[in-house]
Amino acid sequence: MCTAVGFQGKDFYFGRTLDLECSYDEKVVITPRNYPFSFRFLPPIHRHHAMIGVAHVVRGCPLYYEAVNEKGLGMAGLNFPGNACYQAEAQGKDNVASFEFIPWVLAQCATLPEVRALLDRLNLVDAAFSPELPPATLHWMIASRDGALVVESTKDGLQIYDDPVGVMTNEPPFPYQMLNLSNFMTVSAQPPVNLFAPDVTLQPYSRGMGGIGLPGDLSSASRFVRAAFTRMNSVCDADCEEACVGQFFHILGSVAQQRGCVQLEGGKLEMTVYTCCCNVDKGIYYYTTYENPQLTAVHMHHVDLDGQSITAYPLLRQLRVFEQN
Repeated sequence: MCTAVGFQGKDFYFGRTLDLECSYDEKVVITPRNYPFSFRFLPPIHRHHAMIGVAHVVRGCPLYYEAVNEKGLGMAGLNFPGNACYQAEAQGKDNVASFEFIPWVLAQCATLPEVRALLDRLNLVDAAFSPELPPATLHWMIASRDGALVVESTKDGLQIYDDPVGVMTNEPPFPYQMLNLSNFMTVSAQPPVNLFAPDVTLQPYSRGMGGIGLPGDLSSASRFVRAAFTRMNSVCDADCEEACVGQFFHILGSVAQQRGCVQLEGGKLEMTVYTCCCNVDKGIYYYTTYENPQLTAVHMHHVDLDGQSITAYPLLRQLRVFEQN
């Protein structure tokens, strides 16, 4: 399971946690403008917006988990196993497989209105990348400094939702996640006011009691509430890159999964494999891994963005310690 967030400081930041029981040799991948993107049902795109994100690279093809493009748009795919439903190829539609959806959008779009126009003809097709890589059951968050959308392909068809809280997790579908927030309207970052019995002297005995009722478990519905609360109440020095990046990692830290707290069948243990934050405006991709919490940065604009070949950087997983003395 995973959590994705968009956050506005001086620049726009977009990122996610990847919560799984294992890794698939993910890499930070920069795709330049002239890398030829091939699509299963549509013509290739030879010239497009450059992008950076984490991907599993198969035979030179980046299968992006999330990415941001040079125009200020970010997109992430998150697990949606109980409701994701892809369709058969359809006449008169732009038929796109789930594994190529992120580059198809980010290659062509610079703004959310452009995304909405592109999605008008979209049909997400039930097609595998290969026999060894069947379609992943996903839904997607697409975000820019102007807002965020959630895209879900279900048995009822393609659903596109405005996301006013700039957060997405997994199941249930997005309308439930927003409705569920109403259960926490009394949660506050402020000290609580005695509404229980105004005639009785009741005083807070600890800081943070306004947050009583905020869910602390690791289910996707609870993570949605906690991430939304943390994001909507976050305060940092918006003029400082280090403060914004640090605050972004603290937001996602509120929903991080520690190995052993979520046990799966066969003795497998889910954990936050990596956490990322991308300065979308500057094309800087920051990340940590479960084993290595030290920040690592990859700069999209430090490579030739007019090239034809992807550039891939393995995630640094070994613990790194700064020795101060």
